[in-house]
Amino acid sequence: MHDLIIVGSGPAGLTAALYARRAEKSVLILEKAGFGGQMTFSPKIENYPGFPSVSGNELADVMVEQVLAQGAELELEEALSIDSHDGIFTVTTDCGKRDAKAVILATGAKHRMLGLDREEDFTGEGISYCAVCDGAFYKGKKIAMVGGGNSALQEAILLSELCEHVTIIQNLDFLTGEKKLCDIIAGLSNVDVLYGRTVTGLVGDDTLTAIEITKTATGEKEIFPLEGLFVAIGLEPENTAFQNLVELDKVGYIVSDERCLTATPGIYTAGDCRTKGIRQVSTAIADGTAAALAAIRYIDAL
Repeated sequence: MHDLIIVGSGPAGLTAALYARRAEKSVLILEKAGFGGQMTFSPKIENYPGFPSVSGNELADVMVEQVLAQGAELELEEALSIDSHDGIFTVTTDCGKRDAKAVILATGAKHRMLGLDREEDFTGEGISYCAVCDGAFYKGKKIAMVGGGNSALQEAILLSELCEHVTIIQNLDFLTGEKKLCDIIAGLSNVDVLYGRTVTGLVGDDTLTAIEITKTATGEKEIFPLEGLFVAIGLEPENTAFQNLVELDKVGYIVSDERCLTATPGIYTAGDCRTKGIRQVSTAIADGTAAALAAIRYIDAL
């Protein structure tokens, strides 16, 4: 039995663990993939206070070390469901069952896919969703990046240092990322942008060799040869396993207010997995603080 189980080890979950441990609550963090969450996919973070520039991996390592030093437990287990019995929450994982007095869901969100035929077949065989993870495999090659937001532009900048040429494919007539990133992109000689186009097909046998691009204004199609395709078109939550105890909005985010409360007393939510206007490392940390303090008050009142 733990006082608190936290599902997810991104900045929201790690911050919640830190506050809970300082309140002398026993804490177990469950993580199905890698400690640090989505920020570990960011090659460079330049808007986090106290660090003029830091990689997501470096920032995650510091956070994890701090939480472990405070006495939190971390386990690589996937939370499959949560049930409530007599005021105790039982989290069923792929390794067994875990009990707690309160739960914080900080599950984050996963990379959104294009939704095209054979996309899963080509994942790892020409399609990637993480330049930090896979960029080195495309050194000296011609690749494309789908997306025009901050994440896509950051990854395109990183890839420009490795690849012969990077083509950004954006469905709008403008990039939606920060002006500073747009300016950097404009100054790179081996990066260009195709505006007003979407990827509508994937071409190849065992590996991806080309993509079909459609102009959004005219419907005109063309085949674009390449040696790799990176996708950064946003995130989507994975909360359906917990919908018996929390309310989800129409796209699957956990409904909560700024206090990070859910529909079930004793279950809280924090970070990118919940309904909110801004999803940044700094706002995830704020959520983790709010959720932890609310959970601490709930546990103390039992």
